[in-house]
Amino acid sequence: MARGWESKSVEEQQAEASSRLPKRRPPQTPEQLAEESKRQGLFLARQRVLQQLEVAHNAQHREMLRQALADLDGQLSQLG
Repeated sequence: MARGWESKSVEEQQAEASSRLPKRRPPQTPEQLAEESKRQGLFLARQRVLQQLEVAHNAQHREMLRQALADLDGQLSQLG
């Protein structure tokens, strides 16, 4: 009887462990992968522009960076 109880405990532990595994996302289409790649690239470019804007001293350069930031924000908003 004790052996059967241990088996149930192991089964419950295995079921619990498998329920804690992260759920897999369905495979993405090539278009979805390309869009995600573009979004990541735009986000990284935006971060770089923000970093440059923090240290820029020249007014014209700062204005150019602000325009680039606005353009990147527009592209990101179009992607959704």
